[in-house]
Amino acid sequence: MDISKKTAFNPRMFQEIITKLSEIDLFKGNWDSFETKETKYLKELREIATIQSIGSSTRIEGATLNDQEVKQLLKSVKINKLDKRDEQEVIGYYEVLETILEHYGEIDLSERYLHQLHSILLKYSDKDQRHKGQYKNLSNQVVANYLDGKQKIIFKTTAPHLTSNEMQQLIDWTNIQLETKVLHPVLITAVFVYEFLSIHPYQDGNGRMSRLLTTFLLMKQNYNFVEYVSFEHVIEERKDMYYKALMETQKHRGTDQELLDKWVIFFLNCLTTLVQKLKGKYEVYNTLKISLNARQKEVLEYIKQHRIIQVKDLEENLQYSRNTLKKDLQYLVKEGLILATGSGSGVKYHCKEEEL
Repeated sequence: MDISKKTAFNPRMFQEIITKLSEIDLFKGNWDSFETKETKYLKELREIATIQSIGSSTRIEGATLNDQEVKQLLKSVKINKLDKRDEQEVIGYYEVLETILEHYGEIDLSERYLHQLHSILLKYSDKDQRHKGQYKNLSNQVVANYLDGKQKIIFKTTAPHLTSNEMQQLIDWTNIQLETKVLHPVLITAVFVYEFLSIHPYQDGNGRMSRLLTTFLLMKQNYNFVEYVSFEHVIEERKDMYYKALMETQKHRGTDQELLDKWVIFFLNCLTTLVQKLKGKYEVYNTLKISLNARQKEVLEYIKQHRIIQVKDLEENLQYSRNTLKKDLQYLVKEGLILATGSGSGVKYHCKEEEL
């Protein structure tokens, strides 16, 4: 597999890529020292990120459960029968993500492990039992799913009879690159994800697998901060741009014009956004080490996610009493963590950095 031509970026694009990689690596160095100290806070961040990752990645593929519903499902999964496809996909994604986060150091990038992870991903999906854990035997294509139920074909993919060979070439190329370190590990990850999606090796679950493997490869290269803020959530926030970057790059698939610049820039923009989000969480924690209880932290995180909210939004989604939530909001405003505008029943609460 000759990737060199696909990554022959022009000087301006190359400089932009280097700048973004430097920003990511600088944050990584600072984060590594923080990660060894604040284990309780990091546990909370990881729990939030896990919920967001599961919800966002399954919604990108057409699922409808919001983050609060995902959280409730994970709490009650032992007593619930997974009759609905959305629920089956959520639990499958959760189990693969947990496997990666807990055991990434023991898992190799190999066909055997990819099949195992894919089997876990589709473990509870009734309609996928016949083809889970094995490469496709029917043609498929990348399809964008939208909330109104519409679908749009993004691009065609590798034919079934060529899939095994192309996947082995991709796996071999990636392992060699990670070992020799000629290319930056984040750039290697971006290339792998693009090639994986272009091949689309499985009958179903390729999009979800690509995002899980993003986390896996970054964790393997010690970019451990990705487990504390959701990469999938960043993708969901710019879903149209995600599909556009894939379409623009893939339309020249198999020709000398196939350059990965647009995809790589999109991928790096997502990672730098992720870095900024995590940096914001770190700064709030580091500069405002006030004693927030678990509920108040949950309220603060909800406001940061939704930007502008009212008390009724918290009441509907966090399941605490209205009076308790009002007190928490007043405390967060007093401490300067959030801003309040309006009055009476029309009062709204904003992230501190929200433009008023």
